[in-house]
Amino acid sequence: MKKHWTNNQLYQLVLTQFLETIREPSVLFWGIGFPILISIGLGLAFTQSSDTQFHVNVVENHATPIDSLIIRYGTKTTQDGSILYTWTVADPTLGNTKFIFTHHTWSDAIVSLKRGEADLILTYSCDKPCYHFDPHNSQAQLLYLKLSHLLQYPIVKATEGQGHIAPLTLKGVRYIDFLIPGLIALGILNALMWGISYGIIERRSQKLLRRMVATPMRKSNFLIALILVRFVMNVVEASVLFFFAWLFFNTTIQGNIGALFLLFIAGNVSIAGIAVLISSRTEKTEIGTGWINAITMPMMILSGIFFSYHNFPEWSIGFIKLLPLTLLTDGIRSIFNEGAGWMQIAFPSLILSALGVACFIVGLKRFRWY
Repeated sequence: MKKHWTNNQLYQLVLTQFLETIREPSVLFWGIGFPILISIGLGLAFTQSSDTQFHVNVVENHATPIDSLIIRYGTKTTQDGSILYTWTVADPTLGNTKFIFTHHTWSDAIVSLKRGEADLILTYSCDKPCYHFDPHNSQAQLLYLKLSHLLQYPIVKATEGQGHIAPLTLKGVRYIDFLIPGLIALGILNALMWGISYGIIERRSQKLLRRMVATPMRKSNFLIALILVRFVMNVVEASVLFFFAWLFFNTTIQGNIGALFLLFIAGNVSIAGIAVLISSRTEKTEIGTGWINAITMPMMILSGIFFSYHNFPEWSIGFIKLLPLTLLTDGIRSIFNEGAGWMQIAFPSLILSALGVACFIVGLKRFRWY
């Protein structure tokens, strides 16, 4: 009899806990729905088709045999005002390989390479094609092997004096040069979203904010103080990361440092405003964590932190470029690697600042202590 009673108690407790769990919509979404959305996003970036896709920048001043081949076998399309030639090579065993050729000037081709929009630059000299790419980039190496075979110019040993590889040693074309600006922007996002949003929500859930109501404290002063502290911490953290990259990887800032600081401020204002808005009324830390992840995770994947967002379908690129983290990352990357100055970052800085101020004002209006 006692054993039956104990088993029934255990059953009732398990059933109760299960019903409480499934009745909470946020648990179902963040445990089931959100991972599915993340898998869809990464799937679109890396498995949207069975074709292996490569982007090649072609720099030519006059018609060459390369152009003849591209025009003959490629399909002409237009994208963002640029004329592209897509050449798909069928392989029933390894899968199709799609080469997308875009004609650029040399300077534009270098910028495109630094932004991760292409992996290799193709020129033509001395009756032979010349391949320009980062020799430490495995993707570029694979592209060279496939492309040189396609153009019927096999690999030639350097000792024969006819090598067709021109390694790019310019600053800004390495993967680490692409990564460091992204990590700086990601650090700003995580520090503000978790430092401000989660901090406010946790204090509210623990009834600590309720005690502050009794003090002559303005909501705006309280929130601005949180933002200023996180901003100072972000400056320190970004400086340490850059110093580490400079010391170990010889990473440098090629653009205007003043413009970089202005963009840095605008990025902090933007993310801080979003953080205040997210935490303005949320009471439970579980729900707050879900909202923070809903903001940070998609932008971390879509905004080109670890890999170029040009891996995503073309129809999504316009939307991705409008994300706050994308604007911040692209701006920092352009200053680090492209030598951008005040004029290049004026527009993204204005957009980020306006977004942050608008979100802060709305969040301040909606903010409650308990």
